Amino acid sequence: MYKTVKKIVFALVPRKQLIKHELLLRSVFAFRFKGKKHKCPICDRNLKKFIELENGDLLCPFCGSRARTRRLFTYLQENDLLKGKILHFSPSRSLYRVLKKNAGIDYVSTDFEDQFIADHRFDITNIDCEEGTFDLVVCYHILEHIEEDEKAIRELHRVLKQNGLCLIQTPFKEGSSIYEDKTITSRKDRLKEFGQEDHVRIYSIQGLKERLKNNHFDTITELFFEDDPYLGLKEETVIAVRK
Repeated sequence: MYKTVKKIVFALVPRKQLIKHELLLRSVFAFRFKGKKHKCPICDRNLKKFIELENGDLLCPFCGSRARTRRLFTYLQENDLLKGKILHFSPSRSLYRVLKKNAGIDYVSTDFEDQFIADHRFDITNIDCEEGTFDLVVCYHILEHIEEDEKAIRELHRVLKQNGLCLIQTPFKEGSSIYEDKTITSRKDRLKEFGQEDHVRIYSIQGLKERLKNNHFDTITELFFEDDPYLGLKEETVIAVRK
């Protein structure tokens, strides 16, 4: 049902208008999802249920947030991290709206490919900011797209303030190694080998931690989260690093 409605709306409504009126359009569709069995922490709406997508992810019908986005927001709130200057790579629209309105933070959003709502187009391998600028950097599902990921990691370290925090998430595979092959360049082959047309590698948790350590980050923490059906949160791992 959701997939069909989404396809129709995308075909009829121009992208700019769709983004501008997204919450209104969603509210019309989401009316039947009102209830008290679940709650979205981002839009603060009570739900009868989340929309389960084909990949098993859970979508909030009111704001469009997904499980990892809700988890991120919950973690930032619970750990008092919504303060100071924050750099956010390719933010989801649901979280961008909330953080952009937060007067208590200096929120800097960026998306190099211009596929997300953002205020800047920084190249993560050459971030146009001074050293030690940010208290927090959010880098979710970015590094697996970057061919020169070690250069990007060094840039993340450079723009963090001393004791600043960077939260990193990517798809992970089992084992200890990183699977990458620079000779794999076609979208078809990358889909087959890395799981998505624009991915260039698959990290393991251990492999990413070692690569971070080899590029200036010393304090590396593996954050493991369990399911939370009430908030629509899935089991996941996030890597937290400090300068």
